[in-house]
Amino acid sequence: MATSASGAPWDADLWSSHDKMLTQPLKDCDLEVYSIIKKESHRQRTGLELIASENFASRAVLEALGSCLNNKYSEGYPGQRYYGGTEFIDELELLCQRRALQVYGLDPQCWGVNVQPYSGSPANFAVYTALVEPHGRIMGLDLPDGGHLTHGFMTDKKKVSATSIFFESMPYKVDPDTGYINYAQLEENARLFRPKLIIAGTSCYSRNLDYARLRRVADDNGAYLMADMAHISGLVAAGVVPSPFEHCHVVSTTTHKTLRGCRAGLIFYRKGVRSVDPKTGRETQYNLESLINSAVFPGLQGGPHNHAIAGVAVALKQAMTPEFRVYQQQVVANCRALARTLTGLGYKVVTGGSDNHLILVDLRSKGTDGGRAEKVLEACNIACNKNACPGDKSALRPSGLRLGTPALTSRGLLEEDFQEVARFIHRGIELTLQIQDAVGAKATLKEFTEKLAGAAEHQQAVAALRAEVESFAALFPLPGLPDF
Repeated sequence: MATSASGAPWDADLWSSHDKMLTQPLKDCDLEVYSIIKKESHRQRTGLELIASENFASRAVLEALGSCLNNKYSEGYPGQRYYGGTEFIDELELLCQRRALQVYGLDPQCWGVNVQPYSGSPANFAVYTALVEPHGRIMGLDLPDGGHLTHGFMTDKKKVSATSIFFESMPYKVDPDTGYINYAQLEENARLFRPKLIIAGTSCYSRNLDYARLRRVADDNGAYLMADMAHISGLVAAGVVPSPFEHCHVVSTTTHKTLRGCRAGLIFYRKGVRSVDPKTGRETQYNLESLINSAVFPGLQGGPHNHAIAGVAVALKQAMTPEFRVYQQQVVANCRALARTLTGLGYKVVTGGSDNHLILVDLRSKGTDGGRAEKVLEACNIACNKNACPGDKSALRPSGLRLGTPALTSRGLLEEDFQEVARFIHRGIELTLQIQDAVGAKATLKEFTEKLAGAAEHQQAVAALRAEVESFAALFPLPGLPDF
């Protein structure tokens, strides 16, 4: 056997196989992973995706995500990298920054943006790290009331989110009767708590936020106001819902929900003059840029995911088109059609409707809960998620289902199609009640699931509904790469 220059044995056949490994398609290189992806693609194609935080990225976004940009390390920022060979990475990141400001109509003299966060949770934690000292105080909408885990969620027994571990959190709440945010109580609590940061953001709230009122509360308490617009960023870009930028100091977002990009995050921050002394005319400048950038890198992250930044840049370009605006208008129209139809079928929709892309359906009046309904709907290839409703006593048995319209709207469904989707959901919940009657209302979720999987008559009913769902879903194309 020949040897290499280092003296190691040289196997020409093995080296040739190595070269082949680098160029093989996935289905030839790793059949197990390829098969799993194919199964997931089939599930998405033949199912109804109603999870409000999900969407289908375009082929162009996925092509950018799977590009050679994955190979490049580039710690630092444009013009200040810790690695060589980054001239095109700098070009890409600056392009993404320009598009991010442009899509939301922001003046680059007044706003900046960091496009490096890996996703929404790291973006939020970077903002807290930058602006709130350790054990500083924050206020966000409580998770059971429609807030997000990263807004400081904790229980009376445990600090659940890292945000509540490293910072002091006091949640604000919704009115349990109306489902609307109780702004009066928020104002009163803020006067007592004196937060450093107030978070205007939701993950299961179907109404527009009153950013002007939240800014007044922030100003009264010397606090920053941060909007987490992860769920509604595409709607904001299209001008379909109110923009948080007029009133907020900082705005964070994910890029894969209504914005319909790949998995990543963005942080927008104010620049320029913050205030002017009326007596001296002396200007105070915002210093958010340096604080936030240093919190992202080197504070919390290493090298940015350049392939994801490319995917975000593509999604932002698509978000500036007339077609994208029409899409977002249809997302809202479809959501309202879904809410109306379910209400007509006897369901309670929290707040009575929706201003955006999601609704929360309260199943207490039907005598069941979100966990059981979710299991049955999933068995019928309808994907949604259980969610707490205002007034719930136990997080272990949430009363509601969160339903969103962005993903199915991307597949081309219109209002009349969502009326049919609502009827599928209704039939799934009726089946849930039948199984619950058979197993007993006090049965555990495990016992309920075993009954769902074990009883022949229930299996037949599930199979029949699933077949109808799959036939209906197959009528609509699935965006993405053609290979899957």
